[in-house]
Amino acid sequence: MPGLRVLAALALTLCLSACGTLPREAFTAADLGSVAPSGLADVRFSAVDPQASLKFAQGVHDRLAGRKVNVLAISGGGSNGAYGAGVLVGWSDAGTRPDFDIVTGVSTGALTAPFAFLGKDWDRRLTQAYTSDAVDRILQKRGLDLFFAPSVFRNHALRQLVDKYVDPPMLYAVAVENAKGRRLLIATTNLDTEQTVIWDMGAIAARGDDAALKLFREVLVASASIPGVFPPSLIEVRGANRKLSEMHVDGSVTTPFFIAPEALLLSIMPDRDKAGPGEVRVIVNGQIDGGFGFTKGDALSILGRSWIAMNKAQMRANLTANAAFTRRNGGAFQYTAIPDDAQGDFSGLDFSAGSLRSLFALGYKLGKTGTAWVAPVDPAAPGGKTLTASPPPAALARAGG
Repeated sequence: MPGLRVLAALALTLCLSACGTLPREAFTAADLGSVAPSGLADVRFSAVDPQASLKFAQGVHDRLAGRKVNVLAISGGGSNGAYGAGVLVGWSDAGTRPDFDIVTGVSTGALTAPFAFLGKDWDRRLTQAYTSDAVDRILQKRGLDLFFAPSVFRNHALRQLVDKYVDPPMLYAVAVENAKGRRLLIATTNLDTEQTVIWDMGAIAARGDDAALKLFREVLVASASIPGVFPPSLIEVRGANRKLSEMHVDGSVTTPFFIAPEALLLSIMPDRDKAGPGEVRVIVNGQIDGGFGFTKGDALSILGRSWIAMNKAQMRANLTANAAFTRRNGGAFQYTAIPDDAQGDFSGLDFSAGSLRSLFALGYKLGKTGTAWVAPVDPAAPGGKTLTASPPPAALARAGG
């Protein structure tokens, strides 16, 4: 599996390239202050801040006149994002894809989320973003500067892709939907604070100037910046005492997808019968169940296989927690993931055009036939069981996979 080897080689290379650095001026927690940096207080909050989380939830409740909130969350997964893009386009062509009140994205899901938020009219651009030949060039290897850089690959192609598709018309369209009370949220990981940061992209878009477009793009690149694979994003802010640069990376470092802030996952929401979650859907850009694969005894194979097993376990745990949160607050939870009997390299680092188009086609078939979605059984219910892969083999067969 090429992606598995890349993962393992990445881990080994990082150990050898410890001298590679990204220049930035040091600062302390006191420099950050106790509130959001100047100019950002209205466009982001920490997922572990219960007060900020409740304030945001209340704001959504007020704008939607107290009705239940429908949520679409799109996970990380690198190149596997082509699967989720295909599901969305197939869902549109089936004529059953709803408009969600809140759309969230993490990592590759962050790149998909603006298109999902804006609806089927943007499906053509979403398809191009994941199936064009330009995606084949995402992983740009470094040369002799490898041992003096903070990542194995450059992010020039990633930035070019974001700049191409995230343009002023998209910013305006997001601002229009935001004014209706809908919300587009993107998660990044702040490495300095070790916290998930939730960015309100509609609030950024509503500013409507060049600085807003720049920040909008920077947040998307940051959320998709897999540590070690791509360099982190430095977001310049003003703290309590001076200007400083925050280091943001892939949102999936701290959360594989985002439905409710971490601080609220164990909560029962106020007025849950009227304003709790309604329909909640999660697109998992990857497989979730463990599967047999003989692991060779060399360091690269062991590292790569361990990384994949760890990510699957994290995904299963988060699906279970979020499904329980949704049920506890009166909502309905469904998810889709790449079927476990599908053939291919799903490490998330195979950006070859052929692989992406194949994954997109698989997602499209399942999305159009409606067989993509699974409702996890409540383990606490009589006869209940734990999460299983989505969709089952029979559903894949009906989809023509």
